[in-house]
Amino acid sequence: MAKILIVYYSRKGENYVNGSITTITKGNTERVAEYIQKAVGGDLFEVETLRPYSESYMTCIDEAKQELRAGARPELKAYPENFEEYDTVFVGYPNWWGTMPMCMFTLLEKYDFTGKTVIPFCTNEGSGLGSSEKDLKKLCKGALLKPGLSVHGAESESAGSKTAVWARNSV
Repeated sequence: MAKILIVYYSRKGENYVNGSITTITKGNTERVAEYIQKAVGGDLFEVETLRPYSESYMTCIDEAKQELRAGARPELKAYPENFEEYDTVFVGYPNWWGTMPMCMFTLLEKYDFTGKTVIPFCTNEGSGLGSSEKDLKKLCKGALLKPGLSVHGAESESAGSKTAVWARNSV
């Protein structure tokens, strides 16, 4: 049986939901990560940046755009332990400007993915996975990249069944 790691970055607080800014206490991507863990087991690891993004959603998206344009690699508070022991890695993130937040690039560039299975999942407000699967293919050389799951962020609370079926079919 494969040893599973679920790594994700998620934003709590101010978020864009169905056309307006609202405050959420649990990030959409975190919620989906928990559904995956409930469905297939594995260890959860939340990616956290050393310097937090702004609490203001509008400022945060500007920061994210600047990082993307600069090819930034924000420092992380921590990294998963014993990464080499995992066979299957679910990688979760919100779609920011067409791909993953740059902190996910920081994380993924640190590891050798040879022989691992990588399974992306993404929350968004309508932009799907964007170019993130293409970016993951470049970052996770040597891995088997399986088709990702896109979850409309505003529907993440009700996406448990859909997520569970997808996760079980992906491992």
